[in-house]
Amino acid sequence: MKHLLLRSFLPSGLLVSVLILSGCQATRELSATSKPTAVGDAKPPTKESQAAMTPQQAVSALKAGNERFVSGRPRSRNSLADVKATASGQYPFAVVLSCLDSRVPIELVLDQGIGDVFSARVAGNVLEEDVLGSMEFGCKAAGAKLIAVIGHSNCGAVKGAIDNVELGNLTALLSRIKPAIGQVPGDSQPRTSKNLEFVDHVAEANVRLVMEQIRERSPVLREMLDKGQIGLLAGMYDLSTGRIRFFE
Repeated sequence: MKHLLLRSFLPSGLLVSVLILSGCQATRELSATSKPTAVGDAKPPTKESQAAMTPQQAVSALKAGNERFVSGRPRSRNSLADVKATASGQYPFAVVLSCLDSRVPIELVLDQGIGDVFSARVAGNVLEEDVLGSMEFGCKAAGAKLIAVIGHSNCGAVKGAIDNVELGNLTALLSRIKPAIGQVPGDSQPRTSKNLEFVDHVAEANVRLVMEQIRERSPVLREMLDKGQIGLLAGMYDLSTGRIRFFE
């Protein structure tokens, strides 16, 4: 209809010019809103790249991944190609223990794809024997160069431990977090789940305790750590920003 109205009032030559200019403007607007990205920019680790990577390089890779996530510039991937590339073998460079919380999809917030990391998730990112055994497999048997333990702000499992929640098998799980409560200085008041600052202090203390437990409870991993074959990295994910504050 717009073009019919223009045709009624404009000479044919001028009409063509107007239509061309309108098309150019639309193209510029489309270009400004849709930025094409290359497909397949990131590739899964190979046996050679995993063997060549150092623990410190693995640390840098996770830190850089979260920075990409926060800045909104994740690497592009061809997931189907990655599925095919990893079908016959996997060579992840890190094992990541994180919370079950649905708001912390750990591979996404670290900008890692298929085949990049082993991911162990459990409420409160607690260290159970199954998780510890998985870490030993990931590092000793499968060649990962780093173990990362990532907690997060406003953690429901931590709140449950603070509130002495008892519910089926959850009771035993929360008991593993409770030692972290005593690690927080007494000046953090009130010491309840309604005090989110206190909750976050307990969550960080829990991460630090898990880091210690990895060394204490696994002779396999302790030996690898002492020899510099693997590294340990801890972090706290902020639910409000998407950023991970790393510490070692």
